[in-house]
Amino acid sequence: MKTNPLVALGQAGQSPWLDYIHRGMIASGELARRIAEDGIKGVTSNPTIFEKAVATGHDYDAQVAALAKEGAPLPAAYTRIVTDDIRAAADVLRTVYDATKGDDGYVSLEVDPDLARDTKATIARVRELFDAVGRPNVMIKIPGTKEGLPAVEESIAAGIPVNVTLIFSVRRYEEVAEAYIRGLERLLAGGGDPRKVASVASFFVSRVDTAVDPLLLSTVERWPGSPKAETALSLIGTLAVANARLAYGRFREIFSSPRWNALALLGARVQRPLWASTGTKNPKYSDVKYVEELIGPDTVNTMPPQTMDAFRDHGAVADVLSGAEAEAKAVLEDYALMETGIEEVCARLEEEGVKSFLDSYRKLLAAIERRLKAASAG
Repeated sequence: MKTNPLVALGQAGQSPWLDYIHRGMIASGELARRIAEDGIKGVTSNPTIFEKAVATGHDYDAQVAALAKEGAPLPAAYTRIVTDDIRAAADVLRTVYDATKGDDGYVSLEVDPDLARDTKATIARVRELFDAVGRPNVMIKIPGTKEGLPAVEESIAAGIPVNVTLIFSVRRYEEVAEAYIRGLERLLAGGGDPRKVASVASFFVSRVDTAVDPLLLSTVERWPGSPKAETALSLIGTLAVANARLAYGRFREIFSSPRWNALALLGARVQRPLWASTGTKNPKYSDVKYVEELIGPDTVNTMPPQTMDAFRDHGAVADVLSGAEAEAKAVLEDYALMETGIEEVCARLEEEGVKSFLDSYRKLLAAIERRLKAASAG
């Protein structure tokens, strides 16, 4: 019998996580089935996923009716709805958490997106959400913005597992890793146990190609037949993976340094790169492109259900990350010859990502508010 490619990912050192959550999926046993059959080792959520879950179907009717009856204010209703789902998913994943001794088995919950530029408020909300869920295998998602970096450090120092999200550039990834290490050093200085803290750095992938490919095509149109146009053509569909592979190279360097080794001797866990935004948006590309081209040890790939199903059906597993830094660097060096630098693109993607999650968060609140009013009206 053919080995399930998703299970094979785990055997190759990459943890497959599901980028989706819905109350019905948990209650029906689908999540437990995916864990058993596909080797799923974690779940991620974001405001867009929750907005789609809550706005449709009837899985939330009973809770919304109860919240309306007690007159729960909107912010409290939101927190209770999402933390109930996260808690339930964490309970299903607890067997994975225990079996891997805390390496996997996490479910991620994002800090309210309207706090993305407010360090102090983010720190307070991280603690509030972690305590509200009340499970050791929850990771609180903090955006990897400049304002989010001190919150990452502070939360790790407090012993709270963190998923740093919305990372696009290698430079920002380095800052995230530094914040994690500083947090662990502070945790140790305060008498804490680093073995009880885990973190992932969510590096967004496909959105880079979505942003860069049109820029490359415009270069081809402006200088047809030129060497610059030929270079641009050769780069289409390559930047996202090359960018991620460079980040992986830096991960290997940072987490093998003497500074890190001193922490590792005390039980500290590496902050694994997590490949996010791995659904293929360009129909011309393989539907498993951002999984197959980013497989390697000590990584996570969080996939939307359709990408996970596609990879189960026809995914191929091989370590393509180890030793790929030189080729990836050459791709980025070629792109440096274009009009728009990769850091500029990544900065714009960060801004767009923050705005997108904020828009989804506001839609989610509006959907909850509508349902509360409808329930109150009978």
